[in-house]
Amino acid sequence: MSDVRTARKQRRTGETDISLELGLDGSGAGSRETGVGFLDHMLDLLARHGRLDLTVAATGDLQTGSHHTVEDVGIVLGQALDAALGDRAGIHRYGHAVVPMDEARATCAIDVSGRAFVALHDGGLPAGETGGFEHELLEEFFRAFAGNARLTLHLEVQAGSNAHHMIEASFKAFARALRAAIAIDPTERGVPSTKGTLTG
Repeated sequence: MSDVRTARKQRRTGETDISLELGLDGSGAGSRETGVGFLDHMLDLLARHGRLDLTVAATGDLQTGSHHTVEDVGIVLGQALDAALGDRAGIHRYGHAVVPMDEARATCAIDVSGRAFVALHDGGLPAGETGGFEHELLEEFFRAFAGNARLTLHLEVQAGSNAHHMIEASFKAFARALRAAIAIDPTERGVPSTKGTLTG
């Protein structure tokens, strides 16, 4: 089990250019600059409530919409989380949270399983966009993140009518569940699995 749980990742394609630094035992430090204002806000929430130090610099083909930028940030963030976790020894592995945001409420359960799976129910999230973030990209971001971090993720918007609140509750619930799952368990002496591995 490494004492330093950090990672740096970069991804360049014909659509986006992303640089990212991640520390798992942080305080929310860093800057998030993606060109998509609402995504920056959600990454701020993820860092603060997940106690992650996170710096993201992204440029993308926003003239076509924010899809490529949002998805690719999710990909790179997932890759960084996977790298920072290493062999995943000593972690709690499981985490869950229920977060209210005014009239909205979201619940999230995570297994740092080494297997990518996403079950996402958006609770009837209305179509549209907020701060350059198309609402359907909620699912795209989390599928990209969980797929590359190799997480089992169950995320559900249980209530809400305001899209901003519904998406924000989702990110906060995810952050809180992730924080619990990746935290070091002082009673765990190895990998929390009877298989002896959480890397595949």
